[in-house]
Amino acid sequence: MKNLTDFEIIESINRGNHSDFSILVDRYKNKAFSLLKRMLKNDMEAEEILQDSFLKAFNGLKNFKQESKFSTWFYRIVYNTALTKLSSKRRKIENEMTSVEDHLELESKVDYNLAEQKNISEVINSLIEKLPEKYSSVINMFYLNGISCEEIAEITSTSVSNVKVLLYRARNTFKDILVKYNLTEEFR
Repeated sequence: MKNLTDFEIIESINRGNHSDFSILVDRYKNKAFSLLKRMLKNDMEAEEILQDSFLKAFNGLKNFKQESKFSTWFYRIVYNTALTKLSSKRRKIENEMTSVEDHLELESKVDYNLAEQKNISEVINSLIEKLPEKYSSVINMFYLNGISCEEIAEITSTSVSNVKVLLYRARNTFKDILVKYNLTEEFR
């Protein structure tokens, strides 16, 4: 059953074999969770959104037209669900903030101490997390999950050229962070 294509599994699920959905979950949970962790910067919220996304995908399988790959369709659900969560978080923070000073104080509490981290991949992951979510999500999708610019464009409902611009800006912002923390030598 594991060697079946996504479309064959979806046909089986739509015929009533609902337990086959677990195969799709196993295929996409790690990459989707990785994307969500980068966007939300919170493991528990990422798990919650991942579960919501799988539920939305399961409930929407009958409407899946197979005009794109299942992975693209699913990552679009994941991405949009995460954006909705981020939007509600921002509204909540804005309502709780009473002044600009509170905002500046909140930013100053972010821990930028990378010297304690010994593993280079941990440092890279930590730096990616410092990027704005739109940058960290495209870097995650493109470099870490191997999703093409065309698929990212479909997932994010934008153009391929806009995805390329986001990747360019994300790389530049990442480079600026390396310079800011004097880490350029470590990455040569």
